[in-house]
Amino acid sequence: MQTITQKTKTDVMKHNDVPVLTYTINYPYFTSTCRTAAANSINQFYEIQSQQSEKYCREVLYPQAVEDAMYAKDNEFPFHSYEFLSNYVITYNEDCFTSLYTDQYSYLGGAHGNTVRQSQTWNFQTGKQMHITDFFLDVKDVNDIFKVIENEIVIRQKENPGTYFDDYANLIRGNFDMNAFYLKPCGVVIYYQQYDIAPYASGIPEFFFPFKNCTDDTGSQTTSQS
Repeated sequence: MQTITQKTKTDVMKHNDVPVLTYTINYPYFTSTCRTAAANSINQFYEIQSQQSEKYCREVLYPQAVEDAMYAKDNEFPFHSYEFLSNYVITYNEDCFTSLYTDQYSYLGGAHGNTVRQSQTWNFQTGKQMHITDFFLDVKDVNDIFKVIENEIVIRQKENPGTYFDDYANLIRGNFDMNAFYLKPCGVVIYYQQYDIAPYASGIPEFFFPFKNCTDDTGSQTTSQS
């Protein structure tokens, strides 16, 4: 079992005493009853990831924000401060396995911000990431996954027309990422990034693949296609 402590890197960066960029990077720190060396390795992964995100904020976003702020001042335009926010969500944490996703939200002064999601599922005995093939052992062809997603989109489109792009059948194949998944107690969630298969208003599309003969939190049984 893993115990999770949140660590944070944050700053309000100014130019001529005007805030132009605020960033907050939250990331997990693990202790585990499984294997300490594995937990240390995983912690190093997130520490390096947080350092890279902070470097991006300070060395890429900040100069861009300063340039936009100066341009706005020279042309008497309103300037909206940049924002970078990284938050993680633990979706599964049992025995020696933990799964989570991290949403990185960036606002660069436009009509709205943009969110990019990354996810990892860890084995705290080995310190290694698990792969989607570890959970779809009897799926011989990835097209089986696509068929399930297509069927689900058809149902969603009937309920809420226009929530997916017209050519979603091609897009779910062209934009499929084998690493874009996370584990839940009774199944696997596969997701796509914003704009991959749907308009911005639809957010990050998710598709749940329940495990066979799994009892969820309500005690009901689920049956999976996987």
